[in-house]
Amino acid sequence: MLTISIGAASVLAQQFPASDSTMVFTPSDPQLVRPHAYSPEKHVWGIDFDLSNNGFGMGFFFRHEYDEEFSGMINFTISDVKDNNEVEQYDWYGNSVVPGKLNRLLLMPLFASMQYRLFKDDIADNFRPYIAGGLGPTMILVAPYATYTPAVDISGNPYMQQNQIDFFTSMKYAQLRYTFGGFIGAGLFFGSPQGSMTGLSFRYLYVPYAHGIEVMQGGSMNTFGGLFLTITFAGFL
Repeated sequence: MLTISIGAASVLAQQFPASDSTMVFTPSDPQLVRPHAYSPEKHVWGIDFDLSNNGFGMGFFFRHEYDEEFSGMINFTISDVKDNNEVEQYDWYGNSVVPGKLNRLLLMPLFASMQYRLFKDDIADNFRPYIAGGLGPTMILVAPYATYTPAVDISGNPYMQQNQIDFFTSMKYAQLRYTFGGFIGAGLFFGSPQGSMTGLSFRYLYVPYAHGIEVMQGGSMNTFGGLFLTITFAGFL
């Protein structure tokens, strides 16, 4: 009986060798486990489309996430500028014209800004509200809209005839003015924090220019900006 027990134990020992605790699993592909698959991406780029009382604008931005709540951004935007006294009219040929307008303006701010994410622990990651603010240098491009020459109507009354300059021709005579501005705003991002995102925000932009720029005859503008509705499309680097 003892002989049978010893023989059975010997057979089991041969079929199930003792494990070696020094053996360590190493994946054949070193990239099998990737660190960024377990943490959010830190760098984001995107395109902004702006809508305001002045018309349309477009911009680009780069964002770096410092942590789950704070992000730093660099924004560059180009948008149209209009005087509140502008009244667009159409001539007999269907061409638009703004009587009394002297210059067309483009606002081009370059802002460094900060974003703070709200309600991080209360709202899912695919819905991320935030507040933001930024400051930076701003360029104002000034290009002639029209020239005015003395003329006489059919009744013999003198008047100033407006000679409109098309956009691309006016760019040849454009000049830049430099100032400083800033904005505050709030918005939210939709989408996965590790994929493409869409955003919607409101921003109030304030750009003072002490010297003033004449847009309409008989007056000048000393502040630029206003309320902007911005739609954002972003992706990760």
